[in-house]
Amino acid sequence: QYEKVEKIGEGTYGVVYKARDRITNETIALKKIRLEQEDEGVPSTAIREISLLKEMQHGNIVRKMLTVFALLRLVELSQCIGFYGSESFETKDVVHSEKRLYLVFEYLDLDLKKHMDSCPEFGKDPRIIKTFLYQILRGIAYCHSHRVLHRDLKPQNLLIDPRTNALKLADFGLARAFGIPVRTFTHEVSTITKFEVVTLWYRAPEILLGSRHYSTPVDVWSVGCIFAEMVNQRPLFPGDSEIDELFKIFRILGTPNEDTWPGVTSLPDFKSAFPKWPAKNLATVVPNLESAGIDLLS
Repeated sequence: QYEKVEKIGEGTYGVVYKARDRITNETIALKKIRLEQEDEGVPSTAIREISLLKEMQHGNIVRKMLTVFALLRLVELSQCIGFYGSESFETKDVVHSEKRLYLVFEYLDLDLKKHMDSCPEFGKDPRIIKTFLYQILRGIAYCHSHRVLHRDLKPQNLLIDPRTNALKLADFGLARAFGIPVRTFTHEVSTITKFEVVTLWYRAPEILLGSRHYSTPVDVWSVGCIFAEMVNQRPLFPGDSEIDELFKIFRILGTPNEDTWPGVTSLPDFKSAFPKWPAKNLATVVPNLESAGIDLLS
């Protein structure tokens, strides 16, 4: 039914193509999920993305149109997704072919990073920054109200419709529901590890410091980084390693201690030998941002 037009990028666990629906002639985005361990069936990340997006209907979240399954008998599929609830899928969502698993999404060919790169004056227009920031926050508030952490917010995962300036959160491959027992959550975090949760430049310091108990603030941190990047038109903390990322954060916000961040010295990767940097005035870090924006960013 779908004809690939071109490869447009790679998501967390798959390749994304621009494609055409041969029946309706509609342009869609086709996400091919990697099935590297075929004996283990569909990756849990894919099942998670499918099940979460099925429940997430919101104007600032990318719309999943269809799930095209292959390499699975229907009974195997139902066993895989049973954990997420029997109402998550309908029979019409299942299509058989050979060794393939695709997710079909609405097609938006522009993301926030491309948009910023193509508009040199982007950071000087507070109206468009407010428009996009509001939509990011609206989308992530919806996620959090439905007990879902995105965990991989970055400009490349924020899709834009240039006709309307509508912005939509995409790539829920690392998202997860957080309304489950802590023991299960901590086990999964130790299995996934901090290296796979959130692209380095947008990763919250508690994750960088090895915390295995985290929640919605990790997404809010990423939004703050994106906010500053929209204004400055360059990443706020462009670290090239975990320790470099931490030190870039500390150089601007100050090295944390028990007064500024109670409990920080107990985190697994906190070192008392960290250099002691004082906090900078954010108005000097994001000089084009008005006082109300500095207050919000703080």
